[in-house]
Amino acid sequence: MKVEMNLDNDSNNLVQAPTNGNSEKLSPSTLSSLLGSKDRDYLLCSTAAAAETDQQVKISDLEGKVIGIYFSANWYPPCRNFNRVLIGVYEQLKSNGSNFEIVFVSSDEDLDAFNNYRENMPWLSIPFSDLETKKALNRKYDVESIPCLVILQPDNTKDDDTYYDGVELIYRYGVDAFPFTKEKLDELRREEKRKHDSQTVTNLLTNPERDYLWDQTITRKVPVDSLKGKTVGLYLSAQWCMPCVEFTPKLISIYQKIKQALQEKGGGEDFEIVFVSNDRDQSSFESYFGTMPWLALPFRDPTARTLAKYFDVQWIPCLIIIGPDGKTVTKQGRNLINLYQENAYPFTDAKVESLEKEMEEAAKSLPRSEYHAGHRHLLTLVSEGSGGGPFICCDCEEQGSGWAYQCLECGYEVHPRCIRAVTPQSSIEDRIQLDFSRQLRDVSHERFSADMATSPIPARNQANEASSKFPYKKKKERIVRQVFCF
Repeated sequence: MKVEMNLDNDSNNLVQAPTNGNSEKLSPSTLSSLLGSKDRDYLLCSTAAAAETDQQVKISDLEGKVIGIYFSANWYPPCRNFNRVLIGVYEQLKSNGSNFEIVFVSSDEDLDAFNNYRENMPWLSIPFSDLETKKALNRKYDVESIPCLVILQPDNTKDDDTYYDGVELIYRYGVDAFPFTKEKLDELRREEKRKHDSQTVTNLLTNPERDYLWDQTITRKVPVDSLKGKTVGLYLSAQWCMPCVEFTPKLISIYQKIKQALQEKGGGEDFEIVFVSNDRDQSSFESYFGTMPWLALPFRDPTARTLAKYFDVQWIPCLIIIGPDGKTVTKQGRNLINLYQENAYPFTDAKVESLEKEMEEAAKSLPRSEYHAGHRHLLTLVSEGSGGGPFICCDCEEQGSGWAYQCLECGYEVHPRCIRAVTPQSSIEDRIQLDFSRQLRDVSHERFSADMATSPIPARNQANEASSKFPYKKKKERIVRQVFCF
């Protein structure tokens, strides 16, 4: 499952799931039992290769190779997004002569969907009709979400030879992750730590050809060095992304309030934001940036992609906070803004801890239960220790944590600040009106779907469950509802 990884301190260690039972060497017989069946000793080759050669590849031909078992489905947008990234990495590795192969395990709904999805895949596939092998692989590697890429080493004799977080490795390191050995990943982590230890706002935002940012008019160049000593937010966003368009006005308001408070306070402390665009063209960039009161990297500057990879950005909008010393404070700037508004500044651990304590004190005076406009059931106040935890507010559709009003019947949750107390009857009437309003909004969201289809960085609006068709078992903890836009 794709998860956001904080690169600070010890948390930049990659998560590796435990192996299932004893590891075994990937001999031809082991590969056949893993990827084949009693009636099949082959895999389907790519559609392009099938036009020139035999449509089948013997499973035994994979002996001695690093293998990625790729669980994916055409109907799920995060899979389609990762698929494009994986194709680029795979083709680059193959062109370099790397001993690497991928085997696609489909979760598509029917044969046509499988064939359409596989059409652009340059790797091998298990036949769609072989349900038993696909189920066995899902059980063996305990696949709970897709996309999932399980990396197997050719001499799989150690407990640490199987990596279950191949999606993370590809997103985070690309081709540099190959051959996905513990030694290689340790080397990459050391290099990553070295870069973060020596990080400054200057080396983050400049390159050999550019040492400036654009101001709001896109006519005046602002030296990057002018940001030294300031708290800086790197705002990765795009106009085609509906969650970004919805979050940007909120961020503008908070930004202006923080700037005003610092100006009134005096002492030279300052806050700035730098827009890192993921827009498709210059006109979209200029139109979107024209609504913002801060600075921006030039459109299509290579630093934008470098930053996305460096901070392991897997969805937008994303707000990364850099402290006055040039070091990363948090990658959770967006969530902190949603939770605490301008009070989140300067976004440090100490500040967040203080705000959490204030929230605990404020919760003591809140009603234990309320009826809320827009929901028909009684909502109960819960904390992280009494059934609460991270959630997505069903009213403002932004993240929350700690205290929440939760429906014990259906899981509906809202921030305490979003509660609009009503009588039970008026709650039902408001719910009808709210459902109608959301239908109108959903229609407007659809206008963005075509642009989202080719984005290199996905957008995440944590508003609805990604898909009721998801084939894997739910985890025991509460599922955060989310929809991915591409």
